[in-house]
Amino acid sequence: MNRAAPCNRRHLALALVSAALLAFQLALLQLLATSQWHHFAYFVISIAMLGFGAAGSLLSLARDWLLARQEPLLPLLLCGCAITLTAPLGVAQLLFGGFDSFLLFVDAGESLRLAAVALLLMLPFALGALAIGLVFIAETERIGSYYFANLLGSGLGSILGLVGLAWLLPHRLPPLLALLALAAAALLLQRQRLVQGALLGGLLLVGFVLFRPPQPVLSQYKDLRRALELPAAETLVQRSAASGQVQVVQSPALRSASGLSLNWHGQVPSRPVVFVNGDHFGALPSGPSSAELRDATTLGLPYALRVPRKVLVLNAATGLDVAQALGNGAALVTAVEPQGAVTETLRNIDPHKFGALLDDARVDWHSIAARTWLARDRDSYDLVILPTLGSFGGSAGLFALHEQPLLTREALKQAWQRLQPQGMLAMTVWVDYPVRAPLRLLATLVETLLEEGIAAPAERIIAVRGWGTLTFCVLRSKPSAALLAGARRFANHWGFDPILLPDLEPQERQRYHHLQDDRLFELFDGLLGPERVKLYHDYPFRIAPVNDDRPFFSQFLRWGRLAELISLYGQRTMPFLEIGMLVAALAALVLSLLAALLILLPLLRLPGGGGRRMTLLYFGGLGIGYMWVELALIHRFVLYLGQPIYAAALVVGVLLVGSGVGSALSGGLDECKPGRWAGTVAGTLVLVALLLGPLLQATLQFPLPARVVIAVLLLTPLAMLMGTPFPLGLRRLGQLRPQEVAWAWAINGCLSVVSAALATLVAVEVGFSLLLLLAAVAYLLPATARLGMPS
Repeated sequence: MNRAAPCNRRHLALALVSAALLAFQLALLQLLATSQWHHFAYFVISIAMLGFGAAGSLLSLARDWLLARQEPLLPLLLCGCAITLTAPLGVAQLLFGGFDSFLLFVDAGESLRLAAVALLLMLPFALGALAIGLVFIAETERIGSYYFANLLGSGLGSILGLVGLAWLLPHRLPPLLALLALAAAALLLQRQRLVQGALLGGLLLVGFVLFRPPQPVLSQYKDLRRALELPAAETLVQRSAASGQVQVVQSPALRSASGLSLNWHGQVPSRPVVFVNGDHFGALPSGPSSAELRDATTLGLPYALRVPRKVLVLNAATGLDVAQALGNGAALVTAVEPQGAVTETLRNIDPHKFGALLDDARVDWHSIAARTWLARDRDSYDLVILPTLGSFGGSAGLFALHEQPLLTREALKQAWQRLQPQGMLAMTVWVDYPVRAPLRLLATLVETLLEEGIAAPAERIIAVRGWGTLTFCVLRSKPSAALLAGARRFANHWGFDPILLPDLEPQERQRYHHLQDDRLFELFDGLLGPERVKLYHDYPFRIAPVNDDRPFFSQFLRWGRLAELISLYGQRTMPFLEIGMLVAALAALVLSLLAALLILLPLLRLPGGGGRRMTLLYFGGLGIGYMWVELALIHRFVLYLGQPIYAAALVVGVLLVGSGVGSALSGGLDECKPGRWAGTVAGTLVLVALLLGPLLQATLQFPLPARVVIAVLLLTPLAMLMGTPFPLGLRRLGQLRPQEVAWAWAINGCLSVVSAALATLVAVEVGFSLLLLLAAVAYLLPATARLGMPS
C-alpha cells in the first residue's frame, strides 16, 4: 500500500492522539467534579467509548471511501480532534447553558441538555477514534503493533493527565492537550492546502484559548457558588492539585457554626472557608474561639465525659477538631488529613493561625489517607474522632456514588482497636429526614461492638442530639456514674437531648428539641435490640452496615421499594431524597439511547452476514468485560491509593499499557482460536476477584510509592492477558470477513458505552468482587464464540 507517511510516523501519531484523549478524560473528571457534584467517572468513560463506537459505525458504513482517501483524511481528522479538544465544556455551557444534574428530575429540558453536552464532549473522541480506526482497518496484518501504540499512548496519557492537573487548573489543560493532537497531525501532514490550513487554524484557536480559557460554570447548588454570591465575597487562593482544585473564599457573611446550641450567646466570627472541587471542606480555625464554638455543639460531648490526653483526628480537614482537642487539654493530637494540597495552602495563607496549629509541638500532622494510617498505626488513644457526616437538611443522596471507606465495618473495627482501655470513639452526623444516615451509622457501631465481643452495645454508646446534629460516643469500657452525670450536665447546659444512655428515661429524649416524627427513638431502640436484622430488611431505605467491598455508605435507595417511597413522599419529592442513584440511572439511560442512535441504528444499513452473530458475541463480550474490569478496579483501588483520581489514572494507565504490551506480543500467537485467550482472562478474573481484596488489605499500611509498585505488579499480568483477545480477533476477522472489522470495533464501542454507564450502578448493588465475576462471565462469551464462522 502506498503511504505518504512512514509506518513509524503513524505509530507515533497514534500514541500522541491516544495520550491526549486519555489525559482529557482525567481533566473532564475534575471539571465535572468541580462544576457538578461528582467526578462522573462512568459518565466520562461512557462518553469516550460513545465516540469510539460512533467512529466504528462510520468506518463500517463508509469503509471503502475512507480507505481510498486516508492520506489527507488522517491529518484532517487529527486537526479536528485538536480543535474540539480545546474547550468543549466551555462551548457546551455557551451553546446549551450546560446541564445541572440537580435539576434533571425537575426540568425535562435538562435531560436534553445532558444529551447535547454528551454529544459535544464526544466529538474529540469520535474524531480521534476515526483516525485510529482508519489506521486499524488499513493495517489489520500489523494490528498488534498499532494497537500497542494506541494503548501505550493512552497509558502515558494517564500520567500526563495527573501531572497536568497537579500544576494547572483543569480548564487550562485541554488546550495544551490539543497541541498533542496537532503534533500528531503534523507528523502525517500532506501538501494539500486544506490540510495545511486546518493545521494553521487549529494552532491559532489553541493559542487563543490558552490565553483566554473559558471558566467552568458551577451548578447553582454547589457550595462554592453559594459562597461566592455572598456580599463582598472574594477568592483568597485558587490552587490546582491532582487530588482536587482548592479554593479559599472570604466574606463578612461567611460564618461557620454548624449545629451551634441555641443557648450560645457569644459572637460567631467570620472566617475564610476552604472548598475542594467546589464542595465545602472546612472553615479556618480562629484561635481559642474555634474550640469554644465547637464545645457549644454536640461535638463537645466527648470532652464533657473525660479529658483525653492523646487524641487521633481522622480526616482532620482544616484542623477545627484539632483546635478543639487542644483547647480541651489534650497533650498530644495526631491529625491525619489526605489532602496535602489543602494543608500546604492553609500554611501559606494563614501562617499565624493555621501555621501555628501545624507547628504546635502537641500536634503530629500526617498527610495520608485515614485508612492507610489505621492499618499502619500501632499507637493507642484516649479519643478517636471521625469526620462529621452529612450536611444540614441531609445531602439529598449526593454521595450515593462516593466510596466512603472510613465508614465501613472494617474501618470502625480498626478505629476501635486503636482505643486505650478507657478510650472513646466519637462520630457526629447531621440528622436527615426521612432518617437514614444516623440509623446506618448506629447499625455499623452496633455490629462493630458485637463483633468485638461486646454483648450489650447499648451499655457502651452515649449519644446526644441538638437541633441539627447528633453525636455518638462509643466507650471502650462501661461508663461510670460520674461519666453519665457529665453527659447529662453537658446536655442540660447547652440545651441538647440525650438520645442514648444506659440509664436513660424516655422523657429525657425530647426535653429541648421536639421531633415532628419521633419514630427515630423507636428505630434506635430497634437497632440496639435483638430484631435489628429484621429492621434492616423492613425499613424502606438501606440502613444495614456497609463493608469494603461495597463502601457506599450514603447509598440508601432500595430499587425494589421505589414505588412505596414515591407513595410515601411524593413523585416530585423523591428525587431530592436520593438524587445520586437516580441521576446515575438517568445518565446511563441517556448514554445508552445515544449509543443506540449513533452506533446501532447506522449499522442496520449494513448487509447481513452468516457470522455476524458470532462477531457480536465475541467483540461485544470483550467490550462489556473490559469496561467492567476497569471500573471495578478503579473503585477497588480508591481505598488502596486514597484518592479517586489516583485510582483512575493508575488503573487505566496500567491496564492500557499492559494491554498494549499483550497486543504487541499477540503477533506471535495463533489467531485461529482467539477465544481461548478470552477464556484465560475469565479464569484469571475469578482469581483476582477472590484474592485481590485480602492482598490489598494486607499491604494497605505500606507507603504510597510501595503501594503504587504493588498495584502495578498486580495489574500488569492481567492487563497483558486482557490485551490479547481483541487484536487476535481482529486479525482473524480480517482474514475471513474483512468487511466486518469496522463493524466489530463499533459493536465493541457500543457495548462498552452501555456497560460503563451501568458499571457503577451494578457495583453499588452487588459490590466490586461480584462485578469482577460478572466481567469474567462476559469474557466467557467470546471464549465460546466461533469467530468468523456461520452462526
